[in-house]
Amino acid sequence: MEKDELKEIYLAGGCFWGTEHYFKQIDGVVDTEVGYANGRTENPTYKEVCTDKTGFAETVHVMYDPAKVSLNFLLEMFFKAIDPTSINRQGHDTGTQYRTGVYYTDKDDETVINEVFADEQKHINGKIAVENLPLRNFYKAEDYHQNYLDKNPNGYCHLPQSLFEFARKARDNRAKTQ
Repeated sequence: MEKDELKEIYLAGGCFWGTEHYFKQIDGVVDTEVGYANGRTENPTYKEVCTDKTGFAETVHVMYDPAKVSLNFLLEMFFKAIDPTSINRQGHDTGTQYRTGVYYTDKDDETVINEVFADEQKHINGKIAVENLPLRNFYKAEDYHQNYLDKNPNGYCHLPQSLFEFARKARDNRAKTQ
């Protein structure tokens, strides 16, 4: 598949180790890269991001094949992996870098994102605290963070193992019709 046929979305779901591993399981996700999104400095390090002073969120850049998986489906899967009402916290991880967010680069994706957010809001108690913004910036995280749970299968993760199995089995039956 040619790179120009792929689409992208940036998803902040708490610690990026588990979020990346989760999305890698989904059929149609072609590539992932962890990094830092929508902050105030240039080329932050993990140590700097952990200070809560840079404004960055740990984020996964997801490249996907829209013929196999739709943005709608990816966002529905995203909401299954997060607590959408939590502010600056997912699991035991706390701090601004663990906030949740959907960051887009294609203005045409905004309508789909807004529709999914509205639908999700109907099914939860409380107000959705997930950011829904254009991507301002993204810096790739250090190499040891990339594919962390592949390199460290017993490494820390705020997501339960059962969620990874769920993602492996999930299929988007609507992808080819959208």
